[in-house]
Amino acid sequence: MSLRHATLHQLRIFTVLARHLNMTRAAHELHQTPAALSIQIKQLASYAGAPLYEQIGKKLYLTASGEAVERAGRDILRRLENLTQELDAHRNVERGLLRLSIISTAEYFAPRLVGAFCKEHPGIEVHLEIVNRDSILERLKQNLDDIYIMGQVPKDIDGVAHPFLDNAIVLIAPAGHPLAQESAIAPERLRDEPFILREEGSGTRMTAENFFHERGVQLRVRMTMSSNEAVKQLVAGGLGLSVLSRNTVAAEASSGDIAILDVQGFPILRQWHAVHHKNKRLTAVAERFLGFLLKDRTIAASGLPED
Repeated sequence: MSLRHATLHQLRIFTVLARHLNMTRAAHELHQTPAALSIQIKQLASYAGAPLYEQIGKKLYLTASGEAVERAGRDILRRLENLTQELDAHRNVERGLLRLSIISTAEYFAPRLVGAFCKEHPGIEVHLEIVNRDSILERLKQNLDDIYIMGQVPKDIDGVAHPFLDNAIVLIAPAGHPLAQESAIAPERLRDEPFILREEGSGTRMTAENFFHERGVQLRVRMTMSSNEAVKQLVAGGLGLSVLSRNTVAAEASSGDIAILDVQGFPILRQWHAVHHKNKRLTAVAERFLGFLLKDRTIAASGLPED
């Protein structure tokens, strides 16, 4: 037996397992059982003539052979996907696959952009991942998707960033907070207020910490949460203040569940970016989507409020 007998299905399964390093999570993504995945991977290992992973305790680790197979598998699957896109473009057919990763903070508006794009191009299939900042940067590093939508873009990433939409960062409080009726609030007055922030590494958290650090204010972090929904609910419940994107809190601010404070220096204006790997050869579909984002009419088409 040799790897010539391996199937594309087996290579895809193994690339997913290599990304998760967890049989249960890989099976969930592939809509299969862990037992079915294990059988396919054992078959692939027999073709390779070497173990592809080892288990120590509850953790999986790729062997050197596994890393080589995973790299080759990703390359083969990507080449086939690009070939499909090129053939579709040559036939001038409005169909193909678009792979997107969206940072979780953008989930309140980005799916509407994707929806508007799909209405214009109904034959295009979209594979959408909504992940946290660490995960989206790792996916970009591995070149797993066509386009990545994120706010703050690290300077040292291997990517090309295209700003396409304003991202206003606001400071929020419970609706009945004493400061909710005041204007031009000095940042120093928030020194003793409890804050509920996203996890370390989050773009909004870094924006908040940098803003207050520059003004000599040490934030009193009461809680750290991994989701925007949790942060908003805790703020609405009166447990503290927070800093989030205006896109994230628009519904709660309109309904009166939370208040956007008028703090000097806020809102902090940032940009949403569409990013792709610097060595990425964009497919015809990805280029079409990038052009769609960069059109002036994008905000109006998505129904987003202008800042």
